[in-house]
Amino acid sequence: MIESNRREWMMGGAVIALAGASGNALANASSSSGLLPRSAKPLPLSAVRLRPSDYATAVEVNRAYLLRLSADRLLHNFRKYAGLQPKAEIYGGWEGDTIAGHTLGHYMSALVLMYEQTGDADCRKRADYIVDELAVAQQARGNGYIGAMQRKRKDATVVDAIEIFPEIMKGDIRSGGFDLNGAWSPLYTVHKLYAGLLDIHGSWGNPKALAVLIAFAGYFEPVFAALDDAQMQEMLSCEYGGLNESYAELYARTGDRKWLATAQRIYDRKVLDPLEAGQDKLANFHANTQVPKLIGLARIYELTNQPAPKAGAGFFWQAVTQHHSYVIGGNADREYFSEPDTIADHITEQTCEHCNSYNMLKLTEHLYGWNPDGALFDYYERTHLNHIMAAQDPKTAGFTYMTPLMTGAVRGYSTPDDDAFWCCVGTGMESHSKHGAAIFWEGGNALLVNLYIPSEVHWKARGADLVLDTRYPFEPQSRLTLTTLAKPGRFPIALRVPGWANGKAVLTVNGKPVLPTFAQGYAILERKWKQGDVVTIDLPLELRTEAAAGDPDTIAILRGPMVLAADLGTTDGDWNKPDPAMVGDDVLSAFSATDAAAGTYATHGVIRPADLTFVPFYRQYERRSAVYFKHFTEASWKTEEAAYVADQARLKDIAARSVDAVHLGEMQQEHDHKLTSDISYPVTYRGRNGRDARSGGYFAFEMKTKPGPLILQATYWGGERGNRFDILVDDVKVATQTLHDDKPGKFFDIEYPLPEALTRGKSVLRVKFLPHDRSTAGPVFGVVLFTAKPGATA
Repeated sequence: MIESNRREWMMGGAVIALAGASGNALANASSSSGLLPRSAKPLPLSAVRLRPSDYATAVEVNRAYLLRLSADRLLHNFRKYAGLQPKAEIYGGWEGDTIAGHTLGHYMSALVLMYEQTGDADCRKRADYIVDELAVAQQARGNGYIGAMQRKRKDATVVDAIEIFPEIMKGDIRSGGFDLNGAWSPLYTVHKLYAGLLDIHGSWGNPKALAVLIAFAGYFEPVFAALDDAQMQEMLSCEYGGLNESYAELYARTGDRKWLATAQRIYDRKVLDPLEAGQDKLANFHANTQVPKLIGLARIYELTNQPAPKAGAGFFWQAVTQHHSYVIGGNADREYFSEPDTIADHITEQTCEHCNSYNMLKLTEHLYGWNPDGALFDYYERTHLNHIMAAQDPKTAGFTYMTPLMTGAVRGYSTPDDDAFWCCVGTGMESHSKHGAAIFWEGGNALLVNLYIPSEVHWKARGADLVLDTRYPFEPQSRLTLTTLAKPGRFPIALRVPGWANGKAVLTVNGKPVLPTFAQGYAILERKWKQGDVVTIDLPLELRTEAAAGDPDTIAILRGPMVLAADLGTTDGDWNKPDPAMVGDDVLSAFSATDAAAGTYATHGVIRPADLTFVPFYRQYERRSAVYFKHFTEASWKTEEAAYVADQARLKDIAARSVDAVHLGEMQQEHDHKLTSDISYPVTYRGRNGRDARSGGYFAFEMKTKPGPLILQATYWGGERGNRFDILVDDVKVATQTLHDDKPGKFFDIEYPLPEALTRGKSVLRVKFLPHDRSTAGPVFGVVLFTAKPGATA
């Protein structure tokens, strides 16, 4: 049993241990062994078939889900706004909002991936049908545009979002980060449609998909051309997904350099300039808004060989994976990056948006293709196993938005009905269509095995069929068999040795031990291969601890690449117990395997208040978990126990009585709570987002309510100087607040009991913060509405 930290596995600890070489995952030099290629590409997904495993189950569950969805329902608004009769009713959730249409783009991509992964002809047929329908809608419009997006006008009427683009061309650009002239991230949705069309064209060469895309892109050509650089930056302050990547890829398909010029112009200077300069200024940026931009830079580098995009993409990957990631590989708290190395302060119920990891894995594949290094796939494997696999419920085919790491938090999955269609439903349907996508790679004359997932593959370059048999990460051995080999001969096979293995990999060929060459995180066997040869690799699946960035005493437990979690029971009822803690000088010695093949461990005397069973985190679909633990020595626990338990009890008490909460300054939260404002601005203090309103302005939002005595709690910063404002609920003043600098250096909460007469019979309250003349309301760093304790009166 060993202990490790994030940087050891991220930066290629195996490379250092095995070869004494630098572990820089983004080094430009090729392997000193000369056996690894200077670049690589994955074997086609269509050449890979999965064998039975949790991954194969996820694909089959997702295939049934994709075929259960109605293409005509997703096409509803595309036909409606083209003046055509819809063929089916529209879905609900986000598809019934102003971001309508984004799901269709994801759906097209998912159908392509599922066709390639499984060969299911129905998926291809459905994708072609969608292209035909989009072509009909495009022809009906007559201007190249296709779209389902909606625009909410100031009078609250909802119309076709196409009307915002003439406004933008005139320089009338109004963006709130997610809102652009009344439409919800419209260019983000455009990117999803571009990507879906590109995927259909790229997979089986559907010419109509490319023709529709070229006409669609042609609609936006004069829109972008009408904007000067400042106006372009103003427009790009609204989320635009990876639109730069799509234009770069359109250039690659057509050779038309105007599309490359557009891709290069879609460049958010505020975010990307610091990254290209090697500066981490990610704190308080919406995380998934940024990741696709870097994928776009990576694609632009591949097409132009310009160093700046490569540097930006590489630095971003290093910054996120080393300084902004949780133990499961995901990132962001409530969708936002925090300051570097502050993960320990952000273990909440809203960690790890799925879209972020979906996109980070795409970026990883780009970087790996430039220079194969096993450390990149150490990150990929961890995130793929512990986050992506946790984000689908195999019983229901539902997807998570967040994968919460706060102790006792429940994963919230979408349903097969029409109540969701979040962004993460879209990336979920893609992620679980392609679990064979990154297992096998080739470069030069070498075959590289990066993921140990049961599968079969055809390697066209050698006329080879290979089978990878394994129960990894539950069992240590993986077995690769060359079942056919039309072109036998001498070539390298490179098997990834993760950094956490610390050089303990054992390899055999045809049952006989062999000594491979170790380089850049790989065990490399170069020999004359023949049909029937069998290679095995055994990796030590030892337990280890890993500290959360920012606090060495906040730790998680891993077994090989797999994050373990304490099983806290079913999701029934509320979780109102104190967080368990780990106490002892050698916590790992208190673990014993009860079913190693299932990754199950018992603990003995190390957990307070009582021992718990540890299981694979990703499989806790409908169970509560504890992943991160505060670690105390026996001596420090005696000192801290009372304060620790009391503080946990206070937080749990508030959480248990919570009716609704608003995280101000976070665009998605504000959108969901229907925030309106004037002369009001998001702010950031000490890594926390909030909002204020200046003299003459206000901000207001809706909160769910329930019968009985309620308390409104607001969070403030203790260093303000006399800000004075009123708090109103449904236009009734409930408090006048003055903020002083009498609590410097910390946030604090103030409670405002609400009269029952004010809330009786209501399901929603509207809360308003109104500054006094020549003063400021707030800043406010979150508002919680919770029930009063029994016996309390307002």
